[in-house]
Amino acid sequence: MRRICLLISCAGVSITGCKKEAVQKSAMPVKQDTLPASIGTLPAVPADSLKGVNWACDGDNFSDGILVLSGLTSSDSYSVVTTKTAVILSGVQTNTGTNTIRIPVNYATVSSAWWNSYTGVIDAATSKGMNVILGYWEGASSKDGQIDNITQFWSMWQIVVNKYSSNPHVFFEIFNEPHGYTLSAWTAICAQWLSAYPSVSQTHILIDGTSYAQDLTGVGADNRFKNCLLSIHDYTFFSDGTLKTAAQWESRLKGNVGGYGNRAVLTEFGDTMNSGIKYTGAIGGSVDNAYIQGLTNEVRTLGMGTVYWPGIRNGDSYAIQSLSGTAVSTTNPSGLSRLKYAWGLGTGGTDVFYSGAYYRFLNINSSNALDVNGASTASGAGIIQWPQNGGNNQQWIITDNGGGYYKIINRNSGDALDVNGTSVTAGAGIIQWPWNGGNNQQWQLTSISTDVYKVTNRNSGLVLDVNSGSTANGAGSIQWTWSSANNQEWQIVQQ
Repeated sequence: MRRICLLISCAGVSITGCKKEAVQKSAMPVKQDTLPASIGTLPAVPADSLKGVNWACDGDNFSDGILVLSGLTSSDSYSVVTTKTAVILSGVQTNTGTNTIRIPVNYATVSSAWWNSYTGVIDAATSKGMNVILGYWEGASSKDGQIDNITQFWSMWQIVVNKYSSNPHVFFEIFNEPHGYTLSAWTAICAQWLSAYPSVSQTHILIDGTSYAQDLTGVGADNRFKNCLLSIHDYTFFSDGTLKTAAQWESRLKGNVGGYGNRAVLTEFGDTMNSGIKYTGAIGGSVDNAYIQGLTNEVRTLGMGTVYWPGIRNGDSYAIQSLSGTAVSTTNPSGLSRLKYAWGLGTGGTDVFYSGAYYRFLNINSSNALDVNGASTASGAGIIQWPQNGGNNQQWIITDNGGGYYKIINRNSGDALDVNGTSVTAGAGIIQWPWNGGNNQQWQLTSISTDVYKVTNRNSGLVLDVNSGSTANGAGSIQWTWSSANNQEWQIVQQ
């Protein structure tokens, strides 16, 4: 490949570098104390208000040529693109309730006559009140996680910024999956981008995490980007195949997001939607089901935004919408249910308890799990709260026992959740005991809010409670008169 050396001046910073081989050198850091604040005036947008899908190209968003989204053709005029886009997005909105689309940009698209047509997608979406995330994708011939041509990169973004920086519905994702850079090199490029385009409100800039946008902890900690949104990706093929519970996927995402959930947008995640998998059913050791349920659980818990990959893309088994001309239909209702659950909409199947599934009871007050003390298998062992650790003693089988009551069996011991001595006294301890069908072993699960329940004993009419509202590890569980306190409320989610 011919090396193209260059000299550019951007925002008062002179930069010397070469195509690809010296991109990291060309993105010289801007000192944190001299980085100008954005002069954009657009208001901050809560991350979790971005509820979206990706609209991708038929072949690949990694393209050396122009980007043509599924359903469009390269010969479409601006008016044709806007007309098609309006119909397609109306269908997607009707089917899913999305308010955001994420689409790619590259130099070939923005610098050619096709840009005039391509802007029809952005204009049609924003005219409907939808948000549009514009993310730079590198070319197909490289795919090394680095900017293809630094001169073209700045030129492209200048054109885009000039047209859309004042539009409150347009967001700017600097670079998709910057896996070719170290953290310091990547943050230097991002700092330079902010300096180069001060007309863009930092509240409308997305900065990808390191590697394949997998880890936000480094970019999130950089104070220069404290007003920016953060973009993270996760897929089953990013793992080694050993994550087979929802809890494991939740823990993974939480660790990669760090303390930045309120600024984070999961701009890519997805799984097979055309194979009949029921993503709201029992996980049963399925990596795919555990992944979808775990990520959507954690996104909702952390208050993140979510943009599914892909919403629309012909020939992609992950597509959650099928496109026929400009008509769209849903490929997998259960997958859509989980996506909407991540958006804070609907129950995502959490209102059904499946045979063969294992569940965690997480106390709303402490966030700790209902746990058999010491992982004991002895009858009479006490039930406590303890931090989630994935142990079988923190997993429970919920089985309908008729009459609106359930038996709740510990996975580790096989014993039932039981009020000690069949007591009806407030303050009596909760233990495990072999199932005998007694009313003191039967529990009513009453929904307080989505996937949050009060757990009422049939014998006493009292509820499952963490003693004295304690948040301490090891605090005992008792039965107590219902008061609607958080220590009496339990999130019940699949393991």
